[in-house]
Amino acid sequence: MPLLISDANVLIDLEVGNLLACAFALPYELSTPDILYADELAEYHPNLPQLGLQLRELDGDGIDMAADFRRRHRGVSLYDCLALALAVKLDCLLLTGDRKLRWAASQQGVDVAGTLWLVEEKIRSATGVAGGAREAFNRMRNHWRRLAWRDVDSLISRHKEDLTAELELARGFEPPTG
Repeated sequence: MPLLISDANVLIDLEVGNLLACAFALPYELSTPDILYADELAEYHPNLPQLGLQLRELDGDGIDMAADFRRRHRGVSLYDCLALALAVKLDCLLLTGDRKLRWAASQQGVDVAGTLWLVEEKIRSATGVAGGAREAFNRMRNHWRRLAWRDVDSLISRHKEDLTAELELARGFEPPTG
C-alpha cells in the first residue's frame, strides 16, 4: 500500500469534512511524524491512530534534516519541516495544503498533494458514499478551512455527475442508468 505523509492541516480538513473514515479506507497508508501528532493533533484529535493513522519516528538524521529545512525555508513551521523530512527519508508523497510547505517540498523533489486530491481519490473509488463530497466541502468552508476554493469548484464541476449520483444514493434514490 503506498505511503502518504500528512501535515496536520490535511487531517483536520478531513475531520471537519467528516471524511476521515473515507480517507483511511482508501488504498493508502496515512502517516505523520509522531512529534507532530503529539504536539499538534493528539489533544483534539485523539482518535486518529485508532482510525489508522500511522505515527512514525524520525531518527537523528531526520531531525537534523528538518532543522536544516526550517533554517532554509522561512515561514514553514518546524512541524511541517518534520513532515517534509519524513517524506524525503521515506521517498513518498507529502499531503499538505500549505503553500510554503509545498514550495519547500518542490525544492526537495518531493511530490505533493492535498485535501482536494484525497477527496478526488474518494470520488474515483466511491469509498464512503454517504456524506458526500459537496457536504464535506460545505462543512470545511463553514469552518473557515483554507482550501483553494476555485479548485474546489472546478473539482465539483469535473465530477458533477458522480457527485449528483452520490447525493441521490445518500438520500436513498437510485441514480438513472443509461
